[in-house]
Amino acid sequence: MSKTVIHSDNAPAAIGTYSQAIKAGNTVYMSGQIPLDPKTMELVEGFEAQTVQVFENLKAVAEAAGGSLKDIVKLNIFLTDLGNFATVNEVMSRYFQQPYPARAAIGIAALPKGAQVEMDAVLVLE
Repeated sequence: MSKTVIHSDNAPAAIGTYSQAIKAGNTVYMSGQIPLDPKTMELVEGFEAQTVQVFENLKAVAEAAGGSLKDIVKLNIFLTDLGNFATVNEVMSRYFQQPYPARAAIGIAALPKGAQVEMDAVLVLE
């Protein structure tokens, strides 16, 4: 099976040896997105704003793959403070409707560039 690299200028450029996403068949594996503004490559300030930026970055990559957030079947959320989980749920409700994707929320010690939240996802395209 062939792989296709997915790239969006509307999401932060990769800052390492990875692609924003890889499409294999009708499945898209999205790399983790942290809350970098794609225009400045700087972190946005505040947890809610960071969460919104991550969803906007995921949305841009999903659209570059020919899909949308509604095509996400699995979402992984990494948080440096699990006390922010309610905010994640509230922001997520702005971007998703039922049926919601399968999801994991994982508390971790640190994220790149001092981000408070990171998410990766798997999409299945029709």
